[in-house]
Amino acid sequence: MRQAQAPGFLSVRQRRFAWLAFLLTAAQTPVSARLVDDGSWLFSLCVSLMVATVILADDAMRRRPVDAGSVE
Repeated sequence: MRQAQAPGFLSVRQRRFAWLAFLLTAAQTPVSARLVDDGSWLFSLCVSLMVATVILADDAMRRRPVDAGSVE
């Protein structure tokens, strides 16, 4: 018997947008590091890590089983 899973805090549309944002910033980081002389490329690295953290937190919330008492 499979247990119901809890919904995440991101909707499907927000989740897709978060993945797109992560992929774009992760791809932009090495390009900007190569083209820019200063350390401003670290900002895109931090943004991509923050977005990845949000995606992982949503995954963790989705994988938790729903309490039997809260199911109607």
